[in-house]
Amino acid sequence: MQLQGELMKSGETKVYRNVFDVLVKTWRNEGIRGVQRGLGPAYFYQVLLNGSRLGLYEPSRRQFNRILGHQPLQQTTATSMTAGSFSAIVGSFLGNPLFLVKTRMQAYSPVLPVGAQRHYRHAWDALSTIIREEGVKGLLRGADAAILRGAIGGSVQIPSYIWTKNQLVSHGMASLDSPWTYLMSSSVSGVVLCLAMQPADTTLTRMYNQPTVSGPNGRIVGTLYRNPLDCLWKTLKAEGIFGWYKGSTAHFLRIAPHTIITLTANDLIVRLYLKARHREE
Repeated sequence: MQLQGELMKSGETKVYRNVFDVLVKTWRNEGIRGVQRGLGPAYFYQVLLNGSRLGLYEPSRRQFNRILGHQPLQQTTATSMTAGSFSAIVGSFLGNPLFLVKTRMQAYSPVLPVGAQRHYRHAWDALSTIIREEGVKGLLRGADAAILRGAIGGSVQIPSYIWTKNQLVSHGMASLDSPWTYLMSSSVSGVVLCLAMQPADTTLTRMYNQPTVSGPNGRIVGTLYRNPLDCLWKTLKAEGIFGWYKGSTAHFLRIAPHTIITLTANDLIVRLYLKARHREE
């Protein structure tokens, strides 16, 4: 959906009407393998991204608090957003090769192609092909866009979750250790994350998938965009503000349950761990 009508004015012929049309046509023409294309690299990307985002958030937030003279456990907007961005940037950079592969694999369709098409048999074939054609640096293609996406998403996801949870508890609407508190807080976080990150998500998809050529100096460069800001600007000029939000429904249907499950599960696991540790003491 994010690649449909790329850099084109309104009125172009659409291959897909909406996210549900994509799902139906992909299932009809490609079956379960088409619907689940890119699942492998997507899974391991999430391990790297969320391992960094959840694992580094609290230690880095406490360190930023110390640097600014706050108490380590004090909740402040500035340090929470900074720690969220920092941890997500680390995860985005580490996972960039896998997200690149995932995006290109999912953009491919043998029946209804949209955007540049690259056919990889599987994730290992994709990685080896990229290295062979573009060198090891090819695995870092779009890393600047991934960092932008991660910084924006990280700055709002966990901070909005913690803020919502604190508001629910402080106003007596829910108890601190209730699973319902986790679910409500993560639901709000999912909505905030989708709205904030969508333009950067569209940019990342287009940066990853754009055609490439070898420049005069032998460097492989994209033919459509020089960098994420160039992509944002060209998309805005050609497609308007709504071009940034193409695929928003699909993005929300993915990111909302992902955020709810990830943050709720994380809090429940931490809660169980702390209980187990207290029993041992």
